[in-house]
Amino acid sequence: MTETQYPVGLSIVVPVYRGAATVGKLVEALSALKPAGGIEIVLVNDGSPDDSGDVCRRLAETATVPLTYIEHARNFGEHNAVLTGLRHARGAYIINMDDDLQNPPEEVIRLYDHARLGGWDVVYTRYAKKEHEGWRNLGSKFANKVADSLLDKPKGLYLSSFRCMSALVAQEVVKYTGPYPYIDGLIMQVTQRIASIEVAHYPRAEGRSNYTMRRLIRLWLNLATNFSILPLRFATMAGVAMGALGFLLALVVVIEALFFYTPSGWASTMVLILLVSGAQFMMLGLLGEYVGRAFLSANGKPQGVVREVIQARAPVRAE
Repeated sequence: MTETQYPVGLSIVVPVYRGAATVGKLVEALSALKPAGGIEIVLVNDGSPDDSGDVCRRLAETATVPLTYIEHARNFGEHNAVLTGLRHARGAYIINMDDDLQNPPEEVIRLYDHARLGGWDVVYTRYAKKEHEGWRNLGSKFANKVADSLLDKPKGLYLSSFRCMSALVAQEVVKYTGPYPYIDGLIMQVTQRIASIEVAHYPRAEGRSNYTMRRLIRLWLNLATNFSILPLRFATMAGVAMGALGFLLALVVVIEALFFYTPSGWASTMVLILLVSGAQFMMLGLLGEYVGRAFLSANGKPQGVVREVIQARAPVRAE
């Protein structure tokens, strides 16, 4: 389909989790925008424990632009919620952004136009200064360094959750049906026509970040084990290195026994056992992670279960 054949020019997909205090302000700001081809908003409530669902339903009742509200039956994770939103988006381009107002709504048009007028499949945003907590910034830097090694992505590209993609890319990304999606990994498998622009980043308007250390670790595991076999190769290299180390230590023990004195053996034996055991347990854990994910995928673990969909079809406002 050409760009003019899509019902709307721009779709905004917003995963909502503990966003009751901010999602209304975000929708109000987005509804005032006038992008080329018009705008629609897709809100995905990912099992939020607060009253985000009620807030989103009221927003659908009073929407001045086309708005779709989708409710997950439980919390499945941000990337799962984004995939659900992409499946309901109708725009020629789709922007994904958070519900906490740290991504400025006024940057949406600039991001959209950069992708649309530049012919880019995907445009990421980067920040001159990130207003996240210190540990979260370190976690993001680590995740991007890991992605440099594991994903086929342009070196130095910052993988932000505030991104714009064409419908072509979105249609390919949503073909993934596994329970452990990683949106950026899926994007890199589809296209290399990727750009980035610098945007502002605001302090969080309400509450604290929903990303805990546990969630970040799960995200790193999704990246490492779903889109690369490099960890398995690393385990193989570690095994070879430990085998070579064991061989060298064995030579040392033999030489000492033949030419110098009979070694006591306890210290060298314990060091060797601890090193080899540590490497073995690391490899077994890594293999178990791969096997477990394959088992859950084959067993039909759902990527997301939609409980409710509300569509408010206000007239599309084109610029």
